Amino acid sequence: MLELIRKYRTPLLVVCLVMTALLIYSSRLRKQPETTLFEKAILQLASPMQRGFDTSTSNISNLWQHYLWLIDTSQENDRLLGENRQLRNKLDQVREIQLENQRLSALLALREQLDIPTLPARVIAEDATSLFQTVIIDRGLEDGLHEGLPVMVPEGVVGRIIRCSARQSRVLLATDASSAMAVLVQRSRARGICRGRGQSLTLDFALAKEDIVTGDRIITSGNGGIFPKGLTVGNVSLIQTNELDLFQSVVVTPAVNFSRLEEVLVLLENGP
Repeated sequence: MLELIRKYRTPLLVVCLVMTALLIYSSRLRKQPETTLFEKAILQLASPMQRGFDTSTSNISNLWQHYLWLIDTSQENDRLLGENRQLRNKLDQVREIQLENQRLSALLALREQLDIPTLPARVIAEDATSLFQTVIIDRGLEDGLHEGLPVMVPEGVVGRIIRCSARQSRVLLATDASSAMAVLVQRSRARGICRGRGQSLTLDFALAKEDIVTGDRIITSGNGGIFPKGLTVGNVSLIQTNELDLFQSVVVTPAVNFSRLEEVLVLLENGP
């Protein structure tokens, strides 16, 4: 800054002297009725410089106001972005509550359809390994649960409880390899055993002569003392037959999406 002043000290001095003279003349003009020829000449010579000074001052003022406007706009934009994020979070929460209400309403409707006592529960954990397909629910011995009770959702059978603690229970999913349930084909009443195969089920011991077609609904038969009769298990998706085989090879697609379990219903009484 000092170097600039030293470099342009002569022009700056001239400007200061001229401005001082203008101020003095302006003061005197207010007191004199007429302007002298010399004063007119000075004012004529200084007018371009004064206009330039006024223009520069006006430009600087406009730039400063524009800068302040940009700062206010930036602050307002940040505030609006913050409010937008908060509103989006609230909207996500409202949507989640709506979806939960829909699931709970369907669960309540199922509960009213069943003739046996039930207990709703939440899925709080899933088995992270591929050895077993199980989930953990937030109900246990203190809630009246015990091993062997069936678990379901409005879409169909989930599985059965295999372990119970005071406040939690482990549910073996119907798709686990060690899971088996007595079932029948709802249309033809053909009987068999549904076993888990990871992502699907197989209908074992279905005789080759039985009338089974793709799309047939599979339901629990009520035999075996675990699942009540008439609960949806899934639908037949593939059939393979061989004249030399005694049984058909039937693949069943589960009615339940086991990867999206959140709330379930525990039947407090087993099948007959």
